[in-house]
Amino acid sequence: MAEQQEQAAPDAVLTRIGQVVILHHAGDREEARRRLLDLWTELGEDGDPLHRCTLAHYLADTQDDPSDELAWDLRALTEAEGAGGALAVRALYPSLHLNLAADYVKLDRAEAARVHLRRARGAAGELRDDSYGDGVRAELRRLEAWLGEGP
Repeated sequence: MAEQQEQAAPDAVLTRIGQVVILHHAGDREEARRRLLDLWTELGEDGDPLHRCTLAHYLADTQDDPSDELAWDLRALTEAEGAGGALAVRALYPSLHLNLAADYVKLDRAEAARVHLRRARGAAGELRDDSYGDGVRAELRRLEAWLGEGP
């Protein structure tokens, strides 16, 4: 019973990340980046890998320079790999690899983009049939078409 309550309890860090993401989507990229960086510092190197992965994943989206975006997306993948296969993190792999593929496209590194596109496709089985999964699958198809790749 206590385990169920613990699983059902909201995650305060993920809630805070979500609030900043809403700020970013509302158009305040600079403030969102600042707040996410503050939270990154607060979590520290020993923070929960799911939190660090999620945070780095969203920090990438606030970057102005494609190389900085790539660095944060690579950091998110590294954190995911350090999470030991946790279910919540496994569900992020398709999006993590998809973002890396998009980063490499922006940097005119098509072969690296194709590598991560294939990894995203391979991890897509972890996606649920919901709006998040549908969105990632749609983006996967869009990037496949852009790179001339098919399933």
